[in-house]
Amino acid sequence: MTTDSPRWFTSSYSSNGGACVEVATNIPGTVPVRDTKDREAGTLTFRANSWSVFVQFASQKDTL
Repeated sequence: MTTDSPRWFTSSYSSNGGACVEVATNIPGTVPVRDTKDREAGTLTFRANSWSVFVQFASQKDTL
């Protein structure tokens, strides 16, 4: 268990219109994700390696 507080950020590709997700990558081994429109609704937490695979897949969307 960690006592680190998440440091949230959005993608540099986001137009900051409020319709995106925020992630925190400062928590060892996990990546919490939340909706910018409703930050108090809770988070989804992924294992860091699973999040990395997802990001790699999503970045290839134009080549599929």
